[in-house]
Amino acid sequence: MKTKKEEYSKLVKKASPPSTKIKDFIWAFMVGGLICVIGELLFELYLYLGLFEKQVKMAVPVTLIFIAALLTGLKIFDKIAKHAGAGTLVPITGFANAVVSPAIEFKKEGWVLGLGAKMFTIAGPVIVYGTVASVIYGIVYYVTKLF
Repeated sequence: MKTKKEEYSKLVKKASPPSTKIKDFIWAFMVGGLICVIGELLFELYLYLGLFEKQVKMAVPVTLIFIAALLTGLKIFDKIAKHAGAGTLVPITGFANAVVSPAIEFKKEGWVLGLGAKMFTIAGPVIVYGTVASVIYGIVYYVTKLF
């Protein structure tokens, strides 16, 4: 029995939940903004504690990564991400979650074959692409400066 495209479209529309794009955009904006505010507060805190600006610029991302990894391990990050969507994925916290989540999932398979092998399943291609892109950019930059 064949269904016409219009009939199929009506069935899909009836079965699909209503779109909540505006609500999703607001949540993503608010949570992503909150992560940035936390980053700024950490920046100011580290400066207040006497770190040099160069050290602070390294300490803030490391702290955010640590917090995201900890929240992932405690199964809190996924609950936040469920509502915030891209608000948690875009900042560096999303990268930390992408590394930690597969590692936690496969830790029962052992340190090497589970945790070590699966840790970079999602983040690995991002790291490789970023490294290769930066090398190519560096070569192009170097060559253009020669002339």
